Amino acid sequence: MSGESFGVVLRGLRQRGRLTMEELAEASGVSVRAIGDMERGRSRVPQRRTVVALAEGLGLADAEREALLVAARAARSTRAVAVAGTVVPPRSVGDFTGRGAELARLRETALRARADVSVSVVSGPPGCGKTTLALKAAADLAEEFPDGCFVVDLHGVEGPVDPGEALLKLLRALGVSDRRLAQEDAQGRAGLLRALLGERRCLVVLDNARDEGQVRPLLPAGGRSLVVVTSRRPLSGLEDVDRLALSEMAQAEAVELLRRILGAGRANAEAEAVAQVAELCGRLPLALRVAANWLTVRSGWSVAHLVRRLADEERRLGALAAGDVRVEAAFELSYRQLTGQAARMLRLLSLVPGPDMTAAYGAALTSIGVFEAEDVMEELVEAGLLQTSFTGRYQLHDLLRLFARARLSREEDPGEREAAEDRLRTWLLDTALVAGRWYKPRYGAPPSSWQGLVPLESAEEARAWLQSEAPAWLAALRSAAHRGEHTRVVETAYAMEWFCDLWVFWGHWPEVFRLASEAAAALDDPYMQAFHLNMCSWALSYESRPREAIEWADEALEYARRAQDASQQASALAHAAIAHRQLDEAQAAADKSLAAIDLSDGVGDHGTWLNAMLTYGVSLRLLRRGEEALYQHERIIAFLDAPESPVRGHVADVTRAQVTHALGLDYAALRRWREAADHYRNAVAQTSRIGIPHIEGSTLLHLGEALIELGETEEARSCLRQALALGNAADSKDLKNAQKLLDALPDE
Repeated sequence: MSGESFGVVLRGLRQRGRLTMEELAEASGVSVRAIGDMERGRSRVPQRRTVVALAEGLGLADAEREALLVAARAARSTRAVAVAGTVVPPRSVGDFTGRGAELARLRETALRARADVSVSVVSGPPGCGKTTLALKAAADLAEEFPDGCFVVDLHGVEGPVDPGEALLKLLRALGVSDRRLAQEDAQGRAGLLRALLGERRCLVVLDNARDEGQVRPLLPAGGRSLVVVTSRRPLSGLEDVDRLALSEMAQAEAVELLRRILGAGRANAEAEAVAQVAELCGRLPLALRVAANWLTVRSGWSVAHLVRRLADEERRLGALAAGDVRVEAAFELSYRQLTGQAARMLRLLSLVPGPDMTAAYGAALTSIGVFEAEDVMEELVEAGLLQTSFTGRYQLHDLLRLFARARLSREEDPGEREAAEDRLRTWLLDTALVAGRWYKPRYGAPPSSWQGLVPLESAEEARAWLQSEAPAWLAALRSAAHRGEHTRVVETAYAMEWFCDLWVFWGHWPEVFRLASEAAAALDDPYMQAFHLNMCSWALSYESRPREAIEWADEALEYARRAQDASQQASALAHAAIAHRQLDEAQAAADKSLAAIDLSDGVGDHGTWLNAMLTYGVSLRLLRRGEEALYQHERIIAFLDAPESPVRGHVADVTRAQVTHALGLDYAALRRWREAADHYRNAVAQTSRIGIPHIEGSTLLHLGEALIELGETEEARSCLRQALALGNAADSKDLKNAQKLLDALPDE
């Protein structure tokens, strides 16, 4: 069966066992339709627990069972995984049970929101179903809120999300560009959110809030939106809000939830034991789900057997206080049933610094293969101790993270914990370094000797990994800096030199390069200090902080002189010139960029020479010396196009796109609209291919302007619509101007 697809293997095993699909469905508990879709290859590969159920239904021997698992594992290796978001649309729970009065209360609040904004605070102890209720209500009410429904996890139990960070995530979800966000301070962003929610009819779930201060900046002051806040606390300091306090479920509702998960036949056969399980779980939805999931996976258990095990756990945990005890008892029950490998995995996953993870994190922590780690993590999913998101990533709930971390302290040797942290940090930073080098001259693809836990076979894969795993590798970089791993910090940030041009509005580049400059200072390496101070200056310019950028560039110049490195001296002058240009200090920008050109040309630093030449040309245009600007920018293109040009690859592509756009602006300043339009079209194609949306959006806007001047309104309309379609990846000012031009065009 080696090499055969999962569906082919499954069908062969079923036919060999002389079972119809209906008979296999009856024996395994998997639906006929699901089995048929799997055999025909029409559905995604099932999770491990489904494969185990099919193997049991088929009555497979060990070898055949392993063959089925291997086929599933092989198919998973090609499964596409989307990047996880933090602000996500609500998804209801399919077996939601009870809470009729509470849902009705939230529906009434939503109706009131038609006339004015409403805020509802749903509070109660952990495990009582606050989040499930909020998501159910959001799913039911989605049609009432045509401008969008959003869920933000505030992680209030441990490591609460900073209100400013949550504010940024909501604004991005509402379509605000990173450039616009960079121009606003915290107060301005809060005002922007209030304005947007006031203008639109949205439903926002702020899940797992820690306190009043965390949510106040996220609440609108008027409009027709509804905000549902869930929290362990009643948040009594918030005014003019509707309050809904949750506690345990009614006994009848708790029993019904167990019946829905277990199936009516099994529940009816041991009705008294089911009722006892409901009581022993404290009638808390989270505990009920964990217990029922264990019964579902271990189909050979009787419900009475579970009752006896739950009773044992209750006695052992009886000394703990009420409230969290019930949830911890459910976690403890699941934890004690894990294999040793899975229990260790759970403990170590508590060390992951990001909000979610892939199987590669588990592999790095435990020193096993990725697919083996995925199987172990699927065991945790089966036990209810790990969640899978709709993007295919794994999530460890805040409370479970606390539970796992406590177990880590109790059961793991301190040396092993430190070793696991080292393995994770090393993997994250090594992978970030290799991924960043895809875009750095003289590096490119990983060396053939490199063996990583994630595929980095193309620049696109490297970019996707750096962006999706940014919270984790940034946390690892901070940890390395704190631990004094100065060389690792310097080298990781050094690898980002050219990748950061593709993600200019991330928001954390100043911190990355500040940490690296401090590490370089600790190493007493003036060259690296100059380099990273220069990169700090670059990052601050993109955050619209030009005065600070000049200060960092001046400091970089000092260290570059101390290092006697003309290249970094030129880079410092070039970065200062960019900041002066932002401040409309065109003459200062021209002077410093010209000095940078002379220095970099003298030492053959082609990258700095190109950047300084570009800035010099732009400065000349601002000084109304358009023909000279055009000449300078054409010199750059000629340099890049020369057969013997020393600059190639990613650096050449990015520079050519920027300069082609600049040439369009030069021709437009000279009112040579046809030539301007031709260069803009060329720049659009280049920026789209490379993936530089902020430059693409600006170029589309300027192309639209040129076409309007040429009287070619239909193509102009198309360009402006393409710019608007880029959404928050483009500059907010460009989007605003594109919409204004589009509105001014005559009707089609």
